[in-house]
Amino acid sequence: MTQEQALTWTLTVKETVYYSAELQLPKSMPKSEKRERADKTIREMGLQNSMNTRIGGWGIKGLSGGQKRRLSICVELLTHPKFLLLDEPVSGLDSASSFYVMSRIVKLTQQYQMTVITAIHQPSSQVFGLFNNLCLLSLGKTLYFGPTFAANQFFVANGFPCPELQSPADHYLMTINSDFDEDTDIGNDPNEVIHLLAEAYKSSEVYMDTQREIATLCTQLIEGRGGLQASFITQCMVLSARSFKNMYRDLGYYWLRLGIYIALGFALGTLFYEIGFEFDSISVSFMLKRSSVYVMILKE
Repeated sequence: MTQEQALTWTLTVKETVYYSAELQLPKSMPKSEKRERADKTIREMGLQNSMNTRIGGWGIKGLSGGQKRRLSICVELLTHPKFLLLDEPVSGLDSASSFYVMSRIVKLTQQYQMTVITAIHQPSSQVFGLFNNLCLLSLGKTLYFGPTFAANQFFVANGFPCPELQSPADHYLMTINSDFDEDTDIGNDPNEVIHLLAEAYKSSEVYMDTQREIATLCTQLIEGRGGLQASFITQCMVLSARSFKNMYRDLGYYWLRLGIYIALGFALGTLFYEIGFEFDSISVSFMLKRSSVYVMILKE
């Protein structure tokens, strides 16, 4: 799931997930099973009360920010992928909504045996506690990649213990941040700290264990690939139905254009109203209209 939401604002939650199910799920799966999986995924993400609500856009109030995020994740969960990449799934949400969204994702990963990789800039303590593994990056270097519970021991061993009553996530980000080196309270050069942690991580046991685990996950990803999506005819039918429904509901896209075309046709039709069908009548009418324009210009 990308950070920017690519949702058709004129569709409802049910229609969005149904269309995605018909396009993403294998063509061998019956349509009834696709609908059943779509309904189940909607319930798992807690959107069952908003199934008939439009996503919303300009001029139309629809889903909230958290519901849109959950709907985007819901579309990605339809195929039950082995790997799920989420780019800032809680961006713009408050702490309660962030925890609710991430806790839902954690339950689904345990249920479907998925591996979720997500990028989060500033997680709360509750959200940070949901992570199984943590990856810290700075200046293009990997400073730590391993179990979340072992990160504190890694920082303590390298001389950067987390103060009491402070969130570990905030401490880690403050330690490896190099953008505001003049305002840092750590007392050390951020570039030196980053270099020290990067070298310490490469020589640690966590690094070797993580490399073996990554190799295993890549093998599972290659073996898990496969499955045919909807056929070409089905894709054309589904996309056409979705496009027509979007145009029908979009006032500015369809109805406003229709009104402009009707007005333009009426204006052009009045120029040649009752001029006859002969060539002379057409030329005379043209000359009269042109002379009338000249008269109007002279009068002005």
